[in-house]
Amino acid sequence: MNWQNKTVWITGASSGIGEALAYQLAEKGTNLILSSRKKDALEAVKAKCAFPEKVIVSPLDLADAESIATTAKQVLANHQIDILVNNGGISQRSLLAETSMEVYRKLMEVNYFGTIHLSKIVLEQFIKNKRGHFVNVTSLMGRFSSQYRSGYCGSKHALHGFFDCLRLEHDADNVKVTMVCPGFVKTRISFNALTADGSPQDYMDKMQAQGLTSGQCAKKMIRGIEREKHEVYIGKREVMGIYLKRFFPGLLHQWLLRAQVK
Repeated sequence: MNWQNKTVWITGASSGIGEALAYQLAEKGTNLILSSRKKDALEAVKAKCAFPEKVIVSPLDLADAESIATTAKQVLANHQIDILVNNGGISQRSLLAETSMEVYRKLMEVNYFGTIHLSKIVLEQFIKNKRGHFVNVTSLMGRFSSQYRSGYCGSKHALHGFFDCLRLEHDADNVKVTMVCPGFVKTRISFNALTADGSPQDYMDKMQAQGLTSGQCAKKMIRGIEREKHEVYIGKREVMGIYLKRFFPGLLHQWLLRAQVK
């Protein structure tokens, strides 16, 4: 893949996996559009990129339908997008019996509705151009579930259902879909994870701290994108959960009970 000829739009680009992906693609000479709610943080990422003149900052709030529509209109009026990386999202750490419905609604609004809203708008350009690639950063939790993540898992499972359908319906339009499923990656996602009342957890999970770096994750993502893989599983031994779920679901259940993952 000649990345120098590509224009890639990354949401959630102000930190974590999105930030690491921006740096690695910038080194390849890719044209980048970086989005998140935090304009100052995006500008800082841009300044650190290898060709900052090829990077555009375009703030976007996935929880705000008007923000999505306005930003997408501006971006698509000026750029032909080759790859949309739907990376923006929030996580959760709370027991489902204690979690408020407001938390569940926020998780779905950001992780699911915000993502498919932006994707449907970009899809119009992809169909017109007869090419395009959606790269959706979901999670291993989009393929199986674990404790304390009921709403997060639900939102990620929903993305798989939606984009599996999109891949089928627009195969003739040469629209590709890659679902990227990371396990534990050392980012601030667990710091910002919503607890039962909607407040942030404000500390890093033990397993998160032992995970891959965001740079390692981004490198594996790029390899999967280049190969146009339908799904990419990224992590350490937690990736085994994918295969246990498929072939030995009862064993996965017992493994997760013993692990008490949080």
